[in-house]
Amino acid sequence: MEHSVWMETPFGTVTLTETDGFLTGLDFGAHGVPDGAATPLLTEAMRQLGEYFAGERKAFDLPLKPSGPAFRMRVLEALQQVPYGTAVSYGTLAAMAGSPGAARAVGQAVHNNPIAIAIPCHRVLGASGKLTGFGGGLPAKRFLLELEGIPYRE
Repeated sequence: MEHSVWMETPFGTVTLTETDGFLTGLDFGAHGVPDGAATPLLTEAMRQLGEYFAGERKAFDLPLKPSGPAFRMRVLEALQQVPYGTAVSYGTLAAMAGSPGAARAVGQAVHNNPIAIAIPCHRVLGASGKLTGFGGGLPAKRFLLELEGIPYRE
């Protein structure tokens, strides 16, 4: 069964989705109509996100279940290995996912990350450390990078 809630963040509303006991979505914006069922998992996810935004949490402890093709899943697994306060390039992430030279494909996989922030796609920068696109918009990416103390170039 699927449940969803909206949560206000420092950069706008996000939609959290739980499916069968797993966090399956953390999307920018208010999507759909929340069913009003703030399940224990969704309540915990909101608590942990609040701690993260307050600078009190550096890692999430939530059951995540992203979905997608095998390549995207490898990229998302590699992305979860990028520590708080650290950024990687698309090329580095491609190598981490076992596909050196697939930076462009990695960019597409990162763009389609269904569980943003908890799977930290904001920690991916261009090869020169340049700020690149982000599903939540560049102001949100700037906020997240600055929160974690990650330097970037405009």
